[in-house]
Amino acid sequence: MNVRKASKPDSSTLLELIEQKAEFDRGMKGFTGEISTTKEKIERTLFSDCPFAHALLLELNGEVQGFALFHYRYSSFSGEPSIWLDDLLVVSSHRSRGYGAELMHALKVEAEKSLSSHISWTASPYNTKAHEFYTKLGAEIERMDGQRPYFRWEIFG
Repeated sequence: MNVRKASKPDSSTLLELIEQKAEFDRGMKGFTGEISTTKEKIERTLFSDCPFAHALLLELNGEVQGFALFHYRYSSFSGEPSIWLDDLLVVSSHRSRGYGAELMHALKVEAEKSLSSHISWTASPYNTKAHEFYTKLGAEIERMDGQRPYFRWEIFG
C-alpha cells in the first residue's frame, strides 16, 4: 500500500473517484445533484501554478483504490491555517480494511507539514459508520447543522 500526492496525469482517475464518491453520497442522502467537473477542470484547478485543492491517492499493487481531496483555509482571527477535507473515499471492494485510516493519517502529515491547526469536514447524517470511524481516529464533532455533524481533528493543541 502506498499513499501519494496526486499529479496532473492522475486527473482522469480523480474524475472517476469523484464520480464514485458522488454515487456513494447519493446513497447516503448526502448529495442529490449531478457533478459538473471534468478532467480539464481538475487539471486547471488542482495542478496549475496556483492550485485550489490537493489530492492524496491510496494505491494497492499500483492501482488507485481511494483518495482524499482537500484544500487549505486560513483564519485571520487565529492567524492559523487549517485543512478542509472535501472528499474521502475508499472504493467499495476495499472498505473496512484500514485504508481510510491510512488516507486520514497521510492527510494529518500534510496538516503537520503546513502547520495547520486542525482538519475539518462534514459527513452525511445517515453515514453512522463514518461517524464512528472519525471519532475512533480522534476527531470530535465540533457542531451540528440539524442532523449533519461537522468534525474537527486537532493537529496542534
